[in-house]
Amino acid sequence: MRTLAVACFAFLLAEMAPAQIPTAGNVFFGYSYYNTNLSGNRNSLNGWEGSVEGKILPFIGLVADFDGHYGSETGGVCNGFDCVLVNLEVSQHNYLFGPRASVWVGKFRPFAELLIGASHVNSHFAGSDTGFATAVGGGLDYRLVRLLAWRFQGDYIHVNLLNTPQNNLRISTGIVLRF
Repeated sequence: MRTLAVACFAFLLAEMAPAQIPTAGNVFFGYSYYNTNLSGNRNSLNGWEGSVEGKILPFIGLVADFDGHYGSETGGVCNGFDCVLVNLEVSQHNYLFGPRASVWVGKFRPFAELLIGASHVNSHFAGSDTGFATAVGGGLDYRLVRLLAWRFQGDYIHVNLLNTPQNNLRISTGIVLRF
């Protein structure tokens, strides 16, 4: 009797396992604009963003989101009473994960997301740092053809790097491959 119960339980687990594997989703890659205040001043960085989403429920997906932004920021360097403004070469990368809620309405798919992860900055003058990152945002996919869409996305990203709290804005657009 006990063997039969274990066999039935194992059979039920085996039947439910495929339901946990995402059977739909999308891959996104595109241009990204990043407005940051790493040096205390608002500066603009340009770069890329990519994400992979796997649907776990019809309206909920799990997202892995990665980006890289590059440019320069103006910062002050002081030596005693003498201060000089310099341009600092900067690169910042975010590695974010979390849920995304979405629904198709005709050719449009609005979505909202809440992501957490890490951010890494490398300033060629101030050094490098890695810290905790959170992102809240959303966007809109426009279906071009059955497996192809165009995305417009905006996110508020909060990080604390180089002992400076940052409230950043990321705006991205690019191509979405649906599966």
